Amino acid sequence: MSVLTSGDHPDTAPGATANGANAAAVDLGPATALSCRECGERFPLGPIFACTSCFGPLEIAYDFPADGPEALRARIAAGPNNIWRYAPLLPVPADVAEHPNLNPGCTPLVRADRLAAELGITGELHIKDDSGNPTHSFKDRVVANAVEAARAFGFTTLSCSSTGNLAGAVGAAAARAGLRSCVFIPHDLEQGKVVMAAVYGGDLVAIEGTYDDVNRFCSELIGDPIGEGWGFVNVNLRPYYAEGSKTLAYEICEQLGWKLPDQLVIPIASGSQLTKIDKGLKELIQLGLVEDRPYRIFGAQAEGCSPVSRAFKDGHDVVRPVKPDTIAKSLAIGNPADGPYVLDIARRTGGAVEDVNDEQIVAAIRLLARTEGIFAETAGGVTVGVTRKLLAAGVLDPSATTVVLNTGDGLKTLDAVAGTTGPSATIRPNLDSFREAGLA
Repeated sequence: MSVLTSGDHPDTAPGATANGANAAAVDLGPATALSCRECGERFPLGPIFACTSCFGPLEIAYDFPADGPEALRARIAAGPNNIWRYAPLLPVPADVAEHPNLNPGCTPLVRADRLAAELGITGELHIKDDSGNPTHSFKDRVVANAVEAARAFGFTTLSCSSTGNLAGAVGAAAARAGLRSCVFIPHDLEQGKVVMAAVYGGDLVAIEGTYDDVNRFCSELIGDPIGEGWGFVNVNLRPYYAEGSKTLAYEICEQLGWKLPDQLVIPIASGSQLTKIDKGLKELIQLGLVEDRPYRIFGAQAEGCSPVSRAFKDGHDVVRPVKPDTIAKSLAIGNPADGPYVLDIARRTGGAVEDVNDEQIVAAIRLLARTEGIFAETAGGVTVGVTRKLLAAGVLDPSATTVVLNTGDGLKTLDAVAGTTGPSATIRPNLDSFREAGLA
C-alpha cells in the first residue's frame, strides 16, 4: 500500500504552467500534488507557492514507495553517495542521478567528544557538518532539488534572493546545469560570499537594503514580464526547493544507524530548514525506517535578528518582524516566513528557541574549531552558542544524543573572527627567538 503524506490525490484544481509546460505531465517522481499547509486545498504540480484560496504556503504531497522498511533501507543503501540516494522520497525524477547536478549531501556527522566534554555533555554529541557540500553550505541541497523542478517546468533562468550562501549555490548549480543565473543579494554581504556568488559567471545584483527588501523586489520581478521563464528557487520553486532540507534529517538518522536523535539544534533564517527537518523525521517514522519515539527540536537565532526567539519567550504565536543587526548575516531575515511553524514545532516537541549575541557567536566558532577542528561560519557559531546557553540553563538534556547543525564554512565569514585570531608570536628565524617567545 502506498503512503501519501497529506490527503488524497487532487482532481481538477487549477494548476500553473511555465513556458508552455504541462504541469499535469511533469515527472517529479513520488511527488503527486501541492497541498496548502493552512487549508489543505490541493493543486497540480506547478511553479506556484501560495494557495489561491487562503494564501497559505504550499508544500509537496507524495505517493511514497510501497516497499517495506527493510527493502526501502536496502534501496537507499544501494543509491549514490549523495542526496539522490533518497530520490524515492524527494520531488525528483527516478533518473535524477544521471542529470548534470552538483550532487550534494552525505556530509559528515562528526562525533564531537572533546566539545561535549567542554560543554558538560555526557551523552553523544554530533556535529552535522554541511560545510563539505560543493559550495560549502547546506544550500546546495535545496538548490539541487530546485534545479530539477526548473528543468521540469521549462525554466531557462535560475534566480533567488539570498543572504549569501544561496546566491553561490544557485550560481554554481546553474553553471553545472547549463542554465543562466541572475541572483539578488543585500549590498552589505561578507566579501567572501560576494566573490563566491559572482565567480560562476552569472549575473549578481546587489540591492541597497536588507534581505527582506531584496525578497520583496524578487516577488515584484516574478509578476513582471521581465521574469518570464525565471525559476526563483525560494519563491515560485519554493515548495520543491525546501524539500532538500529533509535530506539532512534522512542522513542524520541513517548515519546514527537508522535511529532518531534525542534532540537537535538547528539555525533559523526563514525557518524553512527547521520545519523540513521535522517533516523528514516524521516521514521516516511514517515509513517505518526509524522507531517512533519522542525527539526535541531547538531553534537558534542571533540576538541581532531574533524575532522567532522573542515570540517563543513571550508566548506569542505571531512573529513580529525586526531589522537585522548581527554578524550572522546568513541568518539575518527579519521577517521569517516559517517563523510561526517553527514555534509550533518547538512547542510540540518540547524544544525551545534561543538566541546568542555576536560575542557569544565568535566564542562558539572558536570553541568548535579548537575542540573538533571544524571551522564554522557564523550560523554554526549560533547553533553551538545556543547549545552552550541551553545547557547552562538546564533546558537541553546533557545525557541525550544531541545533533548540532553547522550549515556553512567559516572561510566565508572570516571577518567575524579576524580580529580575535592571528599569530601566537612573531619571531626572528632562530631558536633563541623562539625560546624567548615562550613557545618552546
